[in-house]
Amino acid sequence: MTRSRQWVVLSLLLIMVGGLVFAFKVVRLGYPVFPDQTSEQWVVQARLRIEPVKGPVRASLLLPVRSTGFTISNESFVSRDFGLTIQEEMFRRRADWAIRSLDGDRTLYYRATVIKDMRQHRFATRPEIPPPPQLEEPWATALEDLVEEVKKESADVQSFAAEILDHLHESSDDASWKIFMEGVESPLEHARLAQNILAAEQIPSKLVHGIMLRHDVQRAVVDTMLAVWDGDDWLLFDPATGQQGRPEEFMIWWRGLETLASVSGALINDLQISVKKRMTSSLELASLRTELKDSFVGRISLLHLPVQTQSVYEVLLLVPFGILVIVLLRNFIGLSSFGTFAPVLIALAFRETELLKGILLFMLIVSLGLVFRFYLERLRLLLVPRLAAVVTIVVLLMTAISLLSERMGTETGLSVSLFPMVIISMVIERMSIVWEERGAATSIREGLGSLLMASLAYLVISIDVLEYWVTVFPEVNLIVLGLIVALGRYTGFRLTELFRFRQLAARDS
Repeated sequence: MTRSRQWVVLSLLLIMVGGLVFAFKVVRLGYPVFPDQTSEQWVVQARLRIEPVKGPVRASLLLPVRSTGFTISNESFVSRDFGLTIQEEMFRRRADWAIRSLDGDRTLYYRATVIKDMRQHRFATRPEIPPPPQLEEPWATALEDLVEEVKKESADVQSFAAEILDHLHESSDDASWKIFMEGVESPLEHARLAQNILAAEQIPSKLVHGIMLRHDVQRAVVDTMLAVWDGDDWLLFDPATGQQGRPEEFMIWWRGLETLASVSGALINDLQISVKKRMTSSLELASLRTELKDSFVGRISLLHLPVQTQSVYEVLLLVPFGILVIVLLRNFIGLSSFGTFAPVLIALAFRETELLKGILLFMLIVSLGLVFRFYLERLRLLLVPRLAAVVTIVVLLMTAISLLSERMGTETGLSVSLFPMVIISMVIERMSIVWEERGAATSIREGLGSLLMASLAYLVISIDVLEYWVTVFPEVNLIVLGLIVALGRYTGFRLTELFRFRQLAARDS
């Protein structure tokens, strides 16, 4: 690969890597692009009230599976005097309570925090082919007729299941449908009947139970959906409406024919599921997802550093944005300054003093420093002692301005000590040399250019969203680096040169 193309590949690679990491955090982990965004989370509670009968008491409660669309965290159990064990499989979780004897009614609690999962998981593994249902006449013949009728009106597994549910909701006069529809009213019964018809065609299916997470509910209703295997993935259908697809608010609790709660040695007096909706910071939820998933990419942020260290790196990671501004102003606009990146450091100091006050303080210190610098020139000092004297004078000027501002009751002068002393001293030295060698006009022009570049860099690094990005998405600096590399080969005219040579262009035309 030639050198002329290496910079293109490198810049594109840096931009692509930074963009992919940024997109992964936003799409998969849910990190908000802008600060102060909020997201929903729910506190789900199951309350099981039991009444003892005789002897040892055992109670079981199916727990929410770690299912598609939601993440379960902060689980807690309240079960005084009961022993508790948790059985957990890939698609089944259960809490078992046990006690030797119970002298009165007791209430068992399960509570968990539920947040949306930004990544979609597979519903389950490849299932086994179900055996055809063994029915007596006339149901066996009626089932064959139903299957043949639905097959004619469908093209694949998806449409086959949809047609079955549509027929179950229609009041058909067909005798075959009437035989099976006697006494079938609830969505659960519709789903069970649809399972038998699907099994006759050897199509695997499952019952999926869950609750809707929409708003606060004191007693949530358990809804049932029908999952049908199409050969590649599971398709969810609502048996109550026949619509396909899992609603975003539907949290899968358990699968199969089991009941939510079961007891031995006691009776179930009440089983209640409550849902409480809360609004919380999207950033906190994304950090929680990162911890639960143990994501390496999610940990690429300053949020895991100590607060003092975060403050330091927030400033350092803003420097590349200021540098990008300097590159644009020097290579494309054609502005000149004292030093290449000194304006960026001055712009960082403006963040402490505010722009207007910072410009005034900068001009005051540089002006007074120039006066002393021209006086030192008469003393014929060597370069190093002269620079040391200028630095000392700058420190004394900063101290004097701070003391004076404190007497005047303002804090602006106190922030002036944060100016980079060495940079200002070098600006004073460089400005005085240009003044002597190239004249006062050139010196003042480059000084004002430095001040203008510092002001524009300050306006960029003061954007709130950039400070948030470098904290949560430090990889954006890879994009900045890619842009700098991409701009590094520009050798065309600058805007100031077009203005400077405008007469030659007019003469050629």
